[in-house]
Formats: sequence, structure tokens, C-alpha cells
Amino acid sequence: MGNQLILRKADFFPRQGQAVAVADRYPQNVFAEHTHEFYELVLVWRGNGLHILNDRPYRITRGDLFYIRAEDKHSYASVNDLVLQNIIYCPDRLTLNLDWAAHIPGLNDVDRTPHWRLGSTGMTQARQVITQLEQESAKTDALANSMAEALFAQLVMTLHRHRFTADNQAATHSEALLDKLITALSGSLNRAFILERFCEQEQCSERTLRQQFRTQTGMTINNYLRQLRICHAQYLLQHSDLMIGEVAMRCGFEDSNYFSVVFTRETGMTPSQWRQRRNEAA
Repeated sequence: MGNQLILRKADFFPRQGQAVAVADRYPQNVFAEHTHEFYELVLVWRGNGLHILNDRPYRITRGDLFYIRAEDKHSYASVNDLVLQNIIYCPDRLTLNLDWAAHIPGLNDVDRTPHWRLGSTGMTQARQVITQLEQESAKTDALANSMAEALFAQLVMTLHRHRFTADNQAATHSEALLDKLITALSGSLNRAFILERFCEQEQCSERTLRQQFRTQTGMTINNYLRQLRICHAQYLLQHSDLMIGEVAMRCGFEDSNYFSVVFTRETGMTPSQWRQRRNEAA
């Protein structure tokens, strides 16, 4: 790791041997790349930011959920009123006889999907459990650790029940309008997204939806979609041999020249420079 920043158990768990704790980020500021001596669940409540996990950029906002392992390296950049909570835990300290790996993706390096989303229902239920967990993990009586672990088990199962992949539009049929919109945007990286058509289908006011989106995320709908596409382009440039024109098409840009202009404006580098720099770093 070299000079990699490592977050230590002793600095984040109030009691020795404690299995679970809650670390609030109100707001989450820019945070340098780091790893941990513990695992964490990251839930985003509002605002937006750039979450870079194992060199992959994610534009995050309300409803995003991440499962982070100790060895994962991640950082936060370009944050705007980003509010999230980290539920930190040490798998080796968990004592309940529960199949934790069945509910926590990647715990045993199997089913490694670190990024998920929660709709409004799941967020409400998770927040209630986290509030109780935060209170219990701060206590010092003999039952505090066991109570906190039981609440953590309830949380990971609640997340398992309500989570869905970012682009799974079918998963939000019963969710709130904003959840449907964010999921629809995530599923539109390689094709045009027409807000008017979405509003017709959902029978909602475009003006009201735009206002609601900006209030919750701190971004306009167009800016959010553009950021999602740029993040996807960064990933493809680094992890594929696709020509830049093909990357542009897969990220919803019909004109590769326009793609290069937008990419350069957003990242400070041309697509070619980004690919070269990232390949050299690897």
C-alpha cells in the first residue's frame, strides 16, 4: 500500500472488541483515498458527490448503498452537501449464529456487487434501525454489544430485502417518483433520456419533479445524467480497449467530438489523456 491511509479500529470503535458502530458524515467532505481495518456499509441520504471505489468512479446521491470491504480503497471528491452514514463492523467480532455472507455481498469474495440502491421504503426502514443501532452502540452496559449486533443483523437483512441494482427499473414499480427517476437515469447511460416522456408515463408535473430532484440531490437532472455518463466513460477508458468513439456511443454521446469536449470540461483531461494516465498509474 505504500503511504496508503489506513483507518484504524481503535480510532472508530469506542470500546475494545466492539463489533459494530455508526459513523455519521453530516456532511461528508472530500476524503483522501484510504483502506480500513474494518468493513463498512455506506448509505447516502442526500446531496451528491463522486465516490471512487477501487479506481471506479460512482456519481452518488440519495439512495445509493455500498458494501465496502477492509481491503477496498475508496475516496470522496466533488462533494456537494453530501450526507451519508457509515455503519462500520468487524466480521471477526460478530458472534450471532447468522449466515452473514448470505446477506452481505462480497463478504467472502463471492457475489461481489458493491453498489446497490434503496428506494424510499427501504431508506425509511433502514434509517429507523440505524437510529436504534447508533444509540445502542454508544452504550456501555453488559448487553450493549449483543443488542447492537442484533440490530446490525436486522439492518443487513432489511437492506437485502429492499436493495436493487442501480439500473433495475422493474425494482421500483412500487417506489416513490424520485426513486423511479434516478433508476431510469441510471438505466439510460447508452441512450437518450426524454424527461417529458417519463413524466407522461408517470402522470406527474415536469416542473415539480425537476424541483424535487434538485432539492434532494443538489443537481439538475441533466447534470446528474451527464455525470453518470462521464463516470461510465472513465471506467470504460480505463478497463477496456474500446476506441474513444465507441466509448462515446456506449455513454450516450452520438458525437465523439462533443463527448471529448464534455469529458475534458468535467475531468480536466481529454479522453486520451485520461486513458494514458490511468494505464501508466496501473
